Amino acid sequence: MNAKKVSKLIKEIRKKHNLTQKELADKYNVTYQAVSKWENGKNLPDMMLLKQISKDFNISLDDILEGKYNTNKRLNISIVIIMILISGLIYLIINIDNEDFKFKTITTECNNFKISGIISYSNKKSAIYIDTIEYCGGDNLEIYQNIECNLYETNNNIIKRISTCDYKNNQNVSLEKFLENINITIDNYYQICKEFKNNLYLEINATDKNNKITTYKVPLTLKENCSTNS
Repeated sequence: MNAKKVSKLIKEIRKKHNLTQKELADKYNVTYQAVSKWENGKNLPDMMLLKQISKDFNISLDDILEGKYNTNKRLNISIVIIMILISGLIYLIINIDNEDFKFKTITTECNNFKISGIISYSNKKSAIYIDTIEYCGGDNLEIYQNIECNLYETNNNIIKRISTCDYKNNQNVSLEKFLENINITIDNYYQICKEFKNNLYLEINATDKNNKITTYKVPLTLKENCSTNS
């Protein structure tokens, strides 16, 4: 954490939202002298306050700790996700060989993750596209040296991995940052949609610097029952 950059960022946030030092101080139940020290680099808010500032002003905690202020980040990510989803739909349509096909949405009921995607299917084949995997289980400040995300299918007690993506780099990464860049595309999959009965799930394995592995298993569901015309 760069204290000088964090101090400058706090001042930028306050001015961007037309707040005085006293108004910002009142918001977080501190004195205006404390805010002045934050902005002058003589002191910094504790981690709980930084988390609250992150939430209140829609800035990721990682960006605050790095002294970056990008208010358009979430908007840009949303635009990218929409464009990816549109491109995915076009891609699936082109590769379905002009057969009769339908779409069903993929979601999850797991409280810790927000996942969205689609299955495109005909009587002969299907394609799977997952465009959003977002961690929303609270503030996970852990930094990982390796993260692996696998898509599994289960049938008759047989588990099959059908897609995988991972992160291995010299620079460690948070779970939130990793998932921002993940999407899954599987074309010409042999399974047809009527055989998917909520038997897909994501498994995310995150390894920290002490080689401790945290595993998240996220069941995927279709919003509606799939059916095909015979």
